[in-house]
Amino acid sequence: MDRDLQNARAIGRGTLSNEVSRFDRVTRHGVDDGWPEDGDMPPLRTEVSIERPRSLITYNASPDLPFDRSINPYRGCEHGCVYCFARPSHAYLGLSPGLDFETRLIARPDAPHILEAELARRSYKVAPIAIGTNTDPYQPIEREHEIMRGCLEVLEACDHPVAIVTKGVLIERDIDILRRMARRGLVRVGVSLTTLDPTLSRNMEPRAPAPHRRLAMMRRLSAAGIPVRVMASPMVPALTDPELEAILAAGKEAGARTASWIMLRLPREVSPLWQEWLGVHYPDRAARVMARLREMHGGQDYDARWGHRMRSEGPYAEIVAHRFSVAIKKLGLKETAPAMRCDLFQPPRKTSNQLSLF
Repeated sequence: MDRDLQNARAIGRGTLSNEVSRFDRVTRHGVDDGWPEDGDMPPLRTEVSIERPRSLITYNASPDLPFDRSINPYRGCEHGCVYCFARPSHAYLGLSPGLDFETRLIARPDAPHILEAELARRSYKVAPIAIGTNTDPYQPIEREHEIMRGCLEVLEACDHPVAIVTKGVLIERDIDILRRMARRGLVRVGVSLTTLDPTLSRNMEPRAPAPHRRLAMMRRLSAAGIPVRVMASPMVPALTDPELEAILAAGKEAGARTASWIMLRLPREVSPLWQEWLGVHYPDRAARVMARLREMHGGQDYDARWGHRMRSEGPYAEIVAHRFSVAIKKLGLKETAPAMRCDLFQPPRKTSNQLSLF
């Protein structure tokens, strides 16, 4: 399949290609076989497969992260953000981090039941669970599957704290649960706002809600008493970082209490996908963007060292960090939110066919 035909099929998607993953022993090459009807192939459609995992809570020991556990109701993400650092995780499924990541999704409908069983274990020690740190729990397929809502119902029933990161306005459906949890200090929500420019957003994150719609979502959450963080991330040198102060101000006006930022990360397959996208959509700035990124990573596209990967280093990164500090001080935003409550946790009751004697 030639490049023009591939691009036509990828209309409305973030990436432009579907290269094999690093684990594949073979590669794929598109070949024009001369049949004219190939030019009429329809755009790529979203496919959803079902996975029934044995466990759900994933633990980490990274000093870069403010949480030690997370859950993911879905694998892959239809939002199609070209910069998504989670894309390489699709390679573990034998799928491409490119178009497969945003078109061949995995839903985990048993997630609420597995979560409940894990929280009920005697060995479980409560701490906030993060959701949305890999793929968005409120991507479009959640409307049909309602896995995230099921997980929230489990967490609310046992008073377990949860931190959510999302771009998806479908979170408004769950304001009833989130409002009740917020009253008990059990929830906070981070909303990723990469840019205020609708054209740039459409190109870079094609199936995510528009920037103004995310701000409206933040207002609704805040009005319901739910703590909201505006996340100016990722910051892209020479593309979105000029908007940093405007993004933070818009978030503050929409009710955000706290703020954060992260520099663009290009791990593994994300770098060639990003550079391909950049060359098509912003060829005039491609060289400048990559030059700044490499300056902050010791000449590499990405440096995965702990303590470095989120913010990068060097003069350019220091300038962005200083601008962020000045802006949040001026706006009255905080970097850290009050700790969520863990003392209310009550393990789920184990069900049994035998009546309790006590």
